[in-house]
Amino acid sequence: MVGQSPLSPGEGRAVLLEPFVHQVGGHTSMLRYDEHTVCKPLVSQELSFYESLPWAMRQFTPQYKGIVSVHLKKDSLGNLILMASPGTEHGLVKWSHTQVTKTFRDSCSGKVLLRTDLQCHTDSLLEDANGNQPERKSYNPWGLHCHRQHLNRMSSKHNENKLHQFLLLENVVSKYSYPCILDLKMGTRQHGDDASEEKKARHIKKCQQSTSASLGVRICGMQVYQADSGHFLCRDKYYGRKLSPEGFRQTLRQFLSTGNQLRADLLEPIILRLKALLSVIRKQSSYRFYSSSLLIIYDGQEPKESSAPVDHQRPFPKTHGTNPARVDVRMIDFAHTTFKGSKSSPTAHDGPDHGYIFGLENLIKILQNLAEGK
Repeated sequence: MVGQSPLSPGEGRAVLLEPFVHQVGGHTSMLRYDEHTVCKPLVSQELSFYESLPWAMRQFTPQYKGIVSVHLKKDSLGNLILMASPGTEHGLVKWSHTQVTKTFRDSCSGKVLLRTDLQCHTDSLLEDANGNQPERKSYNPWGLHCHRQHLNRMSSKHNENKLHQFLLLENVVSKYSYPCILDLKMGTRQHGDDASEEKKARHIKKCQQSTSASLGVRICGMQVYQADSGHFLCRDKYYGRKLSPEGFRQTLRQFLSTGNQLRADLLEPIILRLKALLSVIRKQSSYRFYSSSLLIIYDGQEPKESSAPVDHQRPFPKTHGTNPARVDVRMIDFAHTTFKGSKSSPTAHDGPDHGYIFGLENLIKILQNLAEGK
């Protein structure tokens, strides 16, 4: 079992949970616990996965840091109080829309231009009147969208003072100054074994109408730092669902271009990491990673030229001065992951997850073609 003790930045102090500004996909709100830790609502099946995680997979998943209790309250003015309670309950921290705006502004390093208008409608995050999704050259609005929905669900379904259990996980982008993130939904099937017939039909349709069927992978979110303009360019899952296989390839190239130029230096280390992951997944008998995502991450701030050789043997090079870790590849979101022996998933599958493997193989092939200039 990995890391069972809750973390506490300040012993006995409630911890403000802020929106995680670099969330690019998913529907569950990710929250910032501290600089190196994020948290999300606990799902028993996901907890089971982290507690029995195979050793070979740990370099490809966020570190599990334990569980924390979370409160949601409202004051007389209707402002929400959202906090983790690692110790005693004094020192409660409240936040308003103004404070959330400041959080988003302060959470990005450098001179990244951020939108501070928090009164945007949900539809504006998705597409314009003509059905096209505009390029958003600001902070990624998806995290705030998820955060609002989550708060509304919590406040409408539960009484005040109810304790909610959240998972504490490693913030895998904390070491990057300008984190460029691609969220990929992997596999040819997305519904879990416990899905209702209605949900199953809905997910099957989404896969059939997207690159999930043809490539075994589809884009669920993206942010890429545009060095020439100093903005983040963002895409969401609705954009990814509409892409053809060729559109997927073009968007992948766009993700690896921090402006107009392809970051060719990133291709080899990403391909090596994906091949290493592929080798591990092929050996995981009975695992099915339904509805999980794969993150590809790199720093949009190009490293200074260095004569030092790149060490591909170290999976997570540390950040030292002007030598940031070049790339990272991580699996996330295991609420519907099943495996033999899991108490929350009685269905046992044989062999490795061939749908996931199909997606990884195609992703590697597309990146290799990019590297060869095809």
